[in-house]
Amino acid sequence: MSSQEIQLRSTVAGYTAEGSIHTLSVWFILALRLMMGLAFFQSGFSKVLSGSFSAAGYLTNAPPANNSPVAGLFVAMGNTPWFVDFVNIAVPWGEVLIGLGLLFGALTRLAAFFGALMMLLFYLGNWDIAHGYINGDFAYMLVFLSVAAFGAGRILGLDRFIEKYELNGQPLVDRYPRVRYLLG
Repeated sequence: MSSQEIQLRSTVAGYTAEGSIHTLSVWFILALRLMMGLAFFQSGFSKVLSGSFSAAGYLTNAPPANNSPVAGLFVAMGNTPWFVDFVNIAVPWGEVLIGLGLLFGALTRLAAFFGALMMLLFYLGNWDIAHGYINGDFAYMLVFLSVAAFGAGRILGLDRFIEKYELNGQPLVDRYPRVRYLLG
């Protein structure tokens, strides 16, 4: 292994994958985090500023028009007033918070998880498979998952410092190990 490569190895369900990545990869991981953070922040911020975002029409019309396999679920959600009210707040503010989390590298895995969840829902709702099952929504979902897997919040992000924050002389992640699932 050269000084410019980092070894990766992981075993899942008895299968092992391993390889080397170049140390410059850290900049691409950071770029992915910042790109998704900016995209989500801008999208959410414009919805918040407009004050007129409503998911009702999308929920009841887009999935059936796109022949989504879960169109009935989306229509049911769109016909449930309290759920539409929830989505009308959760989508714009969720995008803003996910964006800020990624831009600042704070609670990055939590932000990336919710970003991936939103992209999964967009993938199912938009259901554009004219050119195959992989589309932009699916690709963005994988980008979010990659940001989480690589612990991108530790790269010029606040998670690096949050993990080291001490409570009674003990680092936060040592005192509360499950916090690792939110940070990084």
